[in-house]
Amino acid sequence: MFNKKWIWIHLPAVGWAVLLELFGWICPLTPLENWFREQAGASSYEQNFIEHYLLQVIYPGNLTHNVQILLAFIVILLNICIYYLVFRKPRK
Repeated sequence: MFNKKWIWIHLPAVGWAVLLELFGWICPLTPLENWFREQAGASSYEQNFIEHYLLQVIYPGNLTHNVQILLAFIVILLNICIYYLVFRKPRK
């Protein structure tokens, strides 16, 4: 049903996303995008990609760092549950 080889791509991506969320780091793709924008003659932006393009869509206005940490742990728990379902041995 699931192709288990994708775990080696998914787990590092989830780990990286969690670290970015927990520590407030900026994704390294944001400075790269800004560099490309400047090379094309467009203006760059100060905030990260998510803040610039998606903040109003995915984050409510009253989101605090503690809520972000809670959401990160929910994502971790959800992934653990999904991996459990994918890798559990079927009952005979």
